[in-house]
Amino acid sequence: MLKIRVAACSETGQRSNNEDAVVAHENGPGWYAVLADGAGGHRNGAEAARRAVYRMQITLGDATLPWRPELLTGAVIAAHEDVRRGIEERGRERMHTTLVALCVDAQRGFAMWTHVGDSRLYRLRNGQIDRVTNDDSVVQRLIDAGLITPAQAEDHPHKNHLVAALGIDDELEPHTTGAEPLEDGDVFLLCSDGWWGSAGDEAIPATLRLAQNPDDWLMAMRAEIEARELPNQDNFSAIALWVGSRQTAPVINPDDDDTVAAGASASAPTPAPASAAVPVLPQAAAFDGEDEDDETTRRMPL
Repeated sequence: MLKIRVAACSETGQRSNNEDAVVAHENGPGWYAVLADGAGGHRNGAEAARRAVYRMQITLGDATLPWRPELLTGAVIAAHEDVRRGIEERGRERMHTTLVALCVDAQRGFAMWTHVGDSRLYRLRNGQIDRVTNDDSVVQRLIDAGLITPAQAEDHPHKNHLVAALGIDDELEPHTTGAEPLEDGDVFLLCSDGWWGSAGDEAIPATLRLAQNPDDWLMAMRAEIEARELPNQDNFSAIALWVGSRQTAPVINPDDDDTVAAGASASAPTPAPASAAVPVLPQAAAFDGEDEDDETTRRMPL
């Protein structure tokens, strides 16, 4: 069975409140990781992300493996409905959240993922970095239509405008993959737009070259983000998941035209009460699926 190592990091940045939420945990021979980036006002955005991550945790933590695409899609729809209930409870106050989730089956050797919004999943394999999710955003639609370039999107006035998110009035269609075979040395990165928009695609493979473990990798990227001292730095969060042996081949960032490769689009922790706040991790914490004696290596609590 492939060894899985996981770390996570969630930072407030220059904002007064952290509206991101993250969780990663084992389910038998599998691992799931979920990241959400809330919006709609400080309190509402944080609650939307918390609700989404909590619902995903309950569904994925109780699931019988192997993972199935319909399970992931159903989990996202249930999370969306939970955010919608939060809107009703708050008297129609606006709240929504992005979401990206990854499920890895270390025994059967496959992964699958789902996402809504502009939180991303990257896969680094054999010296290549692929963004395997395609943003649900206005600028991504413009890029796909050939109307602007990725470079132009960085300064576009609507770069933060989403076309889909959990909590919207319209029907939600999560982008869920089928089973994707794993390879020894695969590296995955789930991250919010505050992370990828600040670190940049070049920093992701560059910092991986020297990292000895997922925790080192996230801390190196975090240092890159903080060193840039961007004004109004958004919350920035990420989860790193390493499969098998450490990737030793030099990771090369493709040319701009090839950077985006869009995809087709243990026991669970005791749930927190629905009204409780979900704490996000202030710094990276490492998790190693093979360490059965140290609980801190296996659990990322909500």
